[in-house]
Amino acid sequence: MPKLKTKSGAKKRFKLTATGKVKTAQAGKRHGMIKRSAKFIRNARGTTTLSDADAKIIKQFLNG
Repeated sequence: MPKLKTKSGAKKRFKLTATGKVKTAQAGKRHGMIKRSAKFIRNARGTTTLSDADAKIIKQFLNG
């Protein structure tokens, strides 16, 4: 069996923390900011960690 390649899209969008969690940018901030509340924009600053179920999928993409 050939080796599985790392998914290039995942490599660019996600990072693993020292404890093994998956760190990513906040969702919903690309466009349409006018219709978003100030509270939403404020709370969506910086980065976030994925839930365990989502992180399991992404780790497969990153580790190949």
